[in-house]
Amino acid sequence: MLKIGKLSNQQLERILTRFSGKLRNEVLTRPCIGEDCAALDFGGQLCVVTTDPITGAESDIGTLAVHIACNDLASSGAEPVGLMVTLLVPPGAGLNQIEEVMSQIKKEADLVNADIIGGHTEVTDAVTRMVVSITALGKARENRVVTTSGAQPGDDIVMTKYAATEGTAILANLLGDFLEPRIGRETVARAQQLIGSISVLKEGLIAADYGATSMHDITEGGVLGAVWELCHASCCGAIIYKENIPLLDETRKICACLGLDPLRLISSGSMLITCRDGNGLVEELQEAGIRSCIIGNITRDKQCMLADGGNMVKIDPPESDELYKARKLFLEGE
Repeated sequence: MLKIGKLSNQQLERILTRFSGKLRNEVLTRPCIGEDCAALDFGGQLCVVTTDPITGAESDIGTLAVHIACNDLASSGAEPVGLMVTLLVPPGAGLNQIEEVMSQIKKEADLVNADIIGGHTEVTDAVTRMVVSITALGKARENRVVTTSGAQPGDDIVMTKYAATEGTAILANLLGDFLEPRIGRETVARAQQLIGSISVLKEGLIAADYGATSMHDITEGGVLGAVWELCHASCCGAIIYKENIPLLDETRKICACLGLDPLRLISSGSMLITCRDGNGLVEELQEAGIRSCIIGNITRDKQCMLADGGNMVKIDPPESDELYKARKLFLEGE
């Protein structure tokens, strides 16, 4: 039986090996673990495409859907142009619920300067709550597309903003009643507002211009999962320094209360960027008002290691996100 969450990397590798292949010369990138976008060459103009559903959240799903998709484009250095929206609506839902989700999508689409260009909406008993999936189309210059697979030994690994921002916001909204008496109403309220801080579009475009060798937005599996995927795609390794990974106080308190590892918690709102001069990129991002820091380095061997005080701990491939552990324990009563 399959686990809730993403397929394991072994399972996904099996699917990709069997069912993907090279047919068209216009397709510049091929599907692989850790690579979230496809780049297509239409005669000098590059179209970058990505798609993602929202399945782990129940509130603000329109907001999340836009930024999750556009963050993937940002990790390729692409600017969003259009969004295709698919809504699967459970029986019994009202038209007002669809309008609320679409209102969120339109608001965030305007913020990232992208048009809603089509999609599909239907009511189906295949779902028990509304599911949103967005396919985002972007544009990039031919010499500017950045892949997850471009990291090189000696590169600095720069991380923007804070780990587990998205997971913190989702958990605060899902489990607010449980968390408030334990960590305080004000802490929960601040965490809930983090849902508005999950875009990495700005830093993606800045880093692409700066000369990033690779980028990967941090989603399911958290910071450590994203590091492993980036290194796997680039056929290299990394040393990550745990003490350098920034966490908000709200994240520390919520994860401690729920018994979760914040470094394995879904983290949209933060980007991993590799480049030759990490300090220079940090300065560039700082000038744009984006917090960032160097959390480690790319190594020649293929081992991903976490330096935790005096200990070196191997970073394993990502499994089911910590968010699903919390949902199962607190919402399903297991």
